[in-house]
Amino acid sequence: MFQILTPSGALNQESPLEVEMIRRLYRAMVFARTYDRKGTALQKQGRLATYAPFEGQEAAQVGSAAALDPDDWMAATYRDGAAMWMQGYPLELLLAGRTGDERGGSPPVHVPVLPPSITVGGHMVHAVGLGWAAKLRGESRIAITYFGDGATSEGDFHEAMNFAAVFSVPCVFFCQNNGWAISLPREEQTRSETIAQKAIAYGMPGVQIDGNDLLAVYQTTKEAIERARGGEGPTLIEAVTYRLGPHTTADDPGRYRAEGLTEEWRRRDPLERVRLFLSEREVWSQSWQQQIEKEAAEEVDLAIERAEGMSPLGPGEIFDAMFESLPPHLARQRAEATQQ
Repeated sequence: MFQILTPSGALNQESPLEVEMIRRLYRAMVFARTYDRKGTALQKQGRLATYAPFEGQEAAQVGSAAALDPDDWMAATYRDGAAMWMQGYPLELLLAGRTGDERGGSPPVHVPVLPPSITVGGHMVHAVGLGWAAKLRGESRIAITYFGDGATSEGDFHEAMNFAAVFSVPCVFFCQNNGWAISLPREEQTRSETIAQKAIAYGMPGVQIDGNDLLAVYQTTKEAIERARGGEGPTLIEAVTYRLGPHTTADDPGRYRAEGLTEEWRRRDPLERVRLFLSEREVWSQSWQQQIEKEAAEEVDLAIERAEGMSPLGPGEIFDAMFESLPPHLARQRAEATQQ
């Protein structure tokens, strides 16, 4: 398993990033954790319908998204809020989607990110389509798609991987192997020793990395992106990490996994190892930590305010996003709905 930054904050090799950039990404990880914890709190207050926490996976999402160009495509899941935010998806829309507001799935036109996919694995083929379209158009854009270990058992995974390899699509497959597909442990998900080795059958590179290592994630993703952009086709990355919380706020992980395992992974906290790295170089302080936590809380609170301040949809607006010009029968139905 490829690793650069150890849990103690030491380097196994030269860092691919300058210290100042690592500070910026650490701040982004703090922001992501703040957003994630507030998401859980909002659901418990009845202000979100459900929420899928990603605490423990911040390095995997922030580190990989940091390697993208601003116009690269992203197709992610309901657990990838940090990666989507890094690529420009507005927080208020991510939150709105969790309330059931369909406008949460309609990002601004300049944001190259698809709405979060609820269907397990279904979005991988969309990412391949986006990458293939970019290739046919002669664009330098690539597509990255995020998914969990459970999604590798879906047929969409096979179809996406096979098509991408056959047509040398500029696509990066980023698997966050967080140990659990809801209550099913990874060892019962597949007989393969690793998920990364599944790439061999499709004729593409596969690499397993420490998903809690910000630097290993960044470097590996950057190399895969450069390979894709250079016309060398797709790569499968398996980032080994851990879902510290429940599958969603409707789940009780205490029913199927040992508490000791979770505590063991807490000692591999992706934020803590970066903090130790920065502290060793005297570019971290408690006052700075408090400052960035305060700024993160304020920014997330503002996004919550914006999401909850969106005007309610009217009865006729269900029709407005269906066609450029409504057919006569739907126009009649819309008129009836607005008159009630």
